[in-house]
Amino acid sequence: MKLTKTEVMELQRQASARNGRADSARHARLILLLSEGLTWAEIRAKLDCSDSYIDRWSKRFAADRLAGLFARHAGRERYKVTDRIEARVLAWTTKRKPADGSTHWSSRKLAAELGGAISHMTVARIWAKHDLKPHRLEGYLASNDPDFEAKAADVIGLYLNPPQHAAVFCVDEKTAIQALDRKDPVLPLSPGRAERHGFEYYRHGTLSLYAAFNTKTGEVLGKTAERHTSAEFVAFLTDIVAHQPKGKEIHVIADNLSAHKTKQVEQFLVEHVNVHMHFTPTYSSWLNQVELWFGKIERDVIARGVFTSVPDLKRKLMRYIRQYNKQPKPVKWKYFDPSRRIASASSVTVH
Repeated sequence: MKLTKTEVMELQRQASARNGRADSARHARLILLLSEGLTWAEIRAKLDCSDSYIDRWSKRFAADRLAGLFARHAGRERYKVTDRIEARVLAWTTKRKPADGSTHWSSRKLAAELGGAISHMTVARIWAKHDLKPHRLEGYLASNDPDFEAKAADVIGLYLNPPQHAAVFCVDEKTAIQALDRKDPVLPLSPGRAERHGFEYYRHGTLSLYAAFNTKTGEVLGKTAERHTSAEFVAFLTDIVAHQPKGKEIHVIADNLSAHKTKQVEQFLVEHVNVHMHFTPTYSSWLNQVELWFGKIERDVIARGVFTSVPDLKRKLMRYIRQYNKQPKPVKWKYFDPSRRIASASSVTVH
């Protein structure tokens, strides 16, 4: 087999490449050995390959030269999914349930149900293309508030077009946070093994965390309390006012908890005319940006935390808030159309 100088240089480069494909290097060595006049028996011994391997790749090189070795993938061509197959997979995934009584499909189960016409990997690729995740389950609570759209529009307006020279705070309380201490020592993270907590624990008590999320800056004003009554809520509103310039307009977004609508709160608003309350629709706490921040502190501190006492829990919560406020991040709000929602009589989820 005769090779040009260019072919020899490229084959030698592929054969000695440290970061290249192993199969490409093997193909290159095969052709170089053939060009040196080695017999198939000698090549089989050197490359640990079969006669069919030598025959296949020598013929490809003879037909297409270098392109025959490196411009194609080894093995059969990837299965091409037709529109009909794709539509069938989508229909079965979204409109049918497995015949064995399972609540959702797996890629292998659906591929078998379709008679083996496609592989489970093809099913998985179709799902990925259309962002379908049958194994995932999310909960929701539909709002039955007749004034949902008006209330939601009021809150969204404060996010997307806040009043000039005013501060907007999303306020809520995370109640009954438990100070849990593990009975057995925590086994730390190590290679090949996750951090482990014992199942048994001690309860040292609970506390509530009040938080006010500044929608413009992302900063959080936090305060802990042993209870979550209207008196504590009014005291926290007083703290919010104290942290703002005197007389500055303050808009507070809160949910419909009874403690937020008492006579004490009404009296506070009478005494502080610069403070305006905005209530989210019923069962719509997801409209309150502070809930996103509560989710963050739950993941980062509370869920896996070990607390030796209630004061220890308070100290760790407030330390986290101080550290968070060094690099706060406002929420990039994307929900802007209150007419797009999950209605209580609807079975369609709209985000």
